[in-house]
Parts: sequence; C-alpha cells; structure tokens
Amino acid sequence: MGSPIKFGTDGWRGVIAEDFTFDNVRRCAQGVADYVKESGGAERGIVIGYDNRFASEDFAAASAEVLAANGIRVWLTGHALPTPVVAFGVTERQAAGGIAITASHNPARWNGFKLRQADGSSAPQEVIDRVEQSIHAHQGREVPRLPLGKGRESGLVTGYDPVPAYLERVRRLVDCRAIRDAGLNIVVDPMYGVGAGYLRTLLEGGRTQLTEINPERNPAFPGINPEPIAVNLKRLAALVPEKGADVGIAHDGDADRIGIIDEHGRFLTQLQVFPLLCLYLLDVRRERGAIVKTLNSSAMLDRLAEMYQVPLHRVPVGFRYVAPVMLRENALIGGEESGGYGFRGHIPERDSVLAALYFLDYMVSTGRSPSQLLADLFNRVGPHYYHRVDVPFPAEQRPAIRDRLEKARPEAVAGTGVTQIDTRTDGYYFALADGSWLLIRFSGTEPLLRIYAESRSQEKVNDLLEAGQELAGI
Repeated sequence: MGSPIKFGTDGWRGVIAEDFTFDNVRRCAQGVADYVKESGGAERGIVIGYDNRFASEDFAAASAEVLAANGIRVWLTGHALPTPVVAFGVTERQAAGGIAITASHNPARWNGFKLRQADGSSAPQEVIDRVEQSIHAHQGREVPRLPLGKGRESGLVTGYDPVPAYLERVRRLVDCRAIRDAGLNIVVDPMYGVGAGYLRTLLEGGRTQLTEINPERNPAFPGINPEPIAVNLKRLAALVPEKGADVGIAHDGDADRIGIIDEHGRFLTQLQVFPLLCLYLLDVRRERGAIVKTLNSSAMLDRLAEMYQVPLHRVPVGFRYVAPVMLRENALIGGEESGGYGFRGHIPERDSVLAALYFLDYMVSTGRSPSQLLADLFNRVGPHYYHRVDVPFPAEQRPAIRDRLEKARPEAVAGTGVTQIDTRTDGYYFALADGSWLLIRFSGTEPLLRIYAESRSQEKVNDLLEAGQELAGI
C-alpha cells in the first residue's frame, strides 16, 4: 500500500501506479462528493479538467464517474487545459467547485489532484480537512461509480469547454492588439504542458512573431521537469539570443507558473518577475491596491509598497494563503516565490498566460527590453539577488532537523546580525540587519528541506544558503 493521502500546499500528489492509482483517485473524488453534498452544492456541480500527464484524462473520467454516482452534476472538459482555465470555468459555470488532475511542475512519475472552490481559488484548510477525513473513512470500502456513458445519457455528466470564455476575459484585461502589432520576437516554451497555443492564439495576426518549442504532449517531459526555472530552460535560454528574440516565456506543466528569459538568454528569477509585474501595474497602468506576498517572496515588494503607498500583506507559503487575502482586500496582485501570480479582475488563482501578457505589455508600453526593465527596477529599489536550494534528507531525520531549527536562535547569520526570527508564519525565517533574509522550511509533499535567501549580492546569497544548511545540520 502506498503512502496515506495527504494534501499539501496545493492538492495531493503521488507517484503514478504506486500512490496515484485509480482506487486512490476515486477515494479523493468520493471525499469531494461527500463535502459537496454536505455543503448543498450537488446541483451546482463540479468542473473537472486535466493536464497532459500520463492518463490524466482517464483519472479525470474516473473522478467524474464517482461524482455522478453520488448524484452530483459534472462539467467534464473534453481536452487538456491549464489549471487557471479550469478554475475560470468553475466561476463561469457558477459551479460548486472544481477538480484539476495535474501534478503541476513535478517530475513525470507524478500526477495530482487539485481542488478548487466556487470562486476558483484553492480550497482552504478547513475544506481540505473535511475532504481528507472522508477519504480516510473510505479506506478499504468500495466507492460508487456510474459508468461515464450512462452518466452522459442521464445528463449528470456534460462536456464543457471554458476556453472561449476564458480568452474573452483575458482580452478584456490586457490590450492584446497592442502586443500583436508591436513587432516583438517572442519564443515560448510550454514545457510539453497545457500552456501550448494560448499566447499564439491571443497574439497571432500582427507584426509580432512567436515561436513555440516543446508544444507537443509528451508525458515523459524528456530532459526536464516541467518547472520554469533556469536548470529546465537551457534550450529556451540558448534559443532567445540565437533567434534575436526580445524575450523568452515559459509555462510550467499546468500553466499556472511563469518563467522569463531576457533578450540575452539570462533567466529572470521569480523574485524579480513578481516586483516587475507590481511595478507595471503601479507605474504603467497606475492602478492601486494591496500587494499580497508569501513569506519567501522578495523584499523589493516591501519597498515598492512603501514607494507607492499601498498596503502589503505577508502570508505563509502557498497560493491558498494568498487568495483569501486577495479577495478580502480586493488586492491588486498576489504571488509567490514559485512564479505563480494572480491579478485583480480575474480569478484568485495563478495564471501564467495572463502574467505573460502583462509582462509583454510592460515591454510594449515602455519600449524597454526585459534587462532594461530589471535595471530600472534595481535603480528604484536597489539590487537584490536570490536563490533557493532543495536539500533531500532521509525521512526519519525530520524530527531531529526540526528540533535543531526550533532551538536555533543565532545572533548572526553569515556574519550579519539577526533582527527578527519568525517561526510562526511558515518555517524558520531570519531577517538580517542589512535587509537580507533567510528562510528554511520543510516541503509539504516530499522529504525536502527548502532553503531560500535574498541579499544585495549573489555572494551573500550563497553564504546565507550555506549557513541555512548548517543551522539545519544537513
């Protein structure tokens, strides 16, 4: 038997055929069904979508069969979709919630089960707890199933394509025509995922040229994990200067995270892209509103909030913590270190397609290249550098590592005085006297220790990461 089903920061993920099996997916669907029936949402139904991973469409169908057997209406997409499009579909159908079969950026062996609320946002902890209780209660029991064909005949399962309405929404939020006519040369890497084709559809027909690499479905994700970080974007980084392109854009496997390559083939970190998008909204579009950031996002956001006199809210890692604050505060933007950003006027969910369009509009509106935009940002807030390392450890060592970190109260880290230690928000956060910071936290889904650091020089970042490993004793 595989590991117990436990939802992390955004759903449950498991290794296909070991943990992520049809029986376990059906149990997850039954847990959702129980919650939906208890909360009175059966008639409003559930939208179910899926990504390009191995057998994702079959896992989605299995989920639909369970929900239909429970008398819950299902809106089942007929082709693979980005998670933000599924989330948008939930709101467009006014459904009770949504399920996306995806493991996002994880390696090819993995698949996953994401749960969305009626507003399109990630399910909060109280909902996850209730769904998990039901999942565990069904351990060893037979889960009801209504064959998909009979579900369609009965009207409980209906085909649904949210893409046209989604594209209409995006076109209302950003001037695609201006980007289309700007004459940009863009290279897009959907990383074999479901982001393929969206920017082409939105921007085709004008002077702007768009080249797509890795657009085909390939569940093996050959040579990469579908996470838009530098190590996985070497082909894109080489191709941008080779083709004389203005920018490279990458989507992760389910198109809720974005990666940016500048005109020289250099990767812009997510901690640079987030404040760049904020500066675009504040300075170019002259919008105002709160900024919501996770604990491991850049201190540049704090500086921009001060400069433009807008509120800033810091929350634990995971977009499920960002979305509620965005809704409560009608926030301008919310984002996280992993490269996922949500925007006011859309859905409280990360969307790499809209983020890409906003970045492109920033370039068009200012006439600047990505490197020039970054230089302008640094001129305003000072240079900031960042890196993250993921350190695997034997699972049995977790208590000892946690104990060492709980007791850690250093007066200085990497030679700089500690001004604040936060162990309540998420993990172990150390703020330093020179504005640098170090964060150490456990992964919610894997035996990994994630260590993050930001400082005014890359050398200091490296020193902080080493110091973090020393504090953890690994």
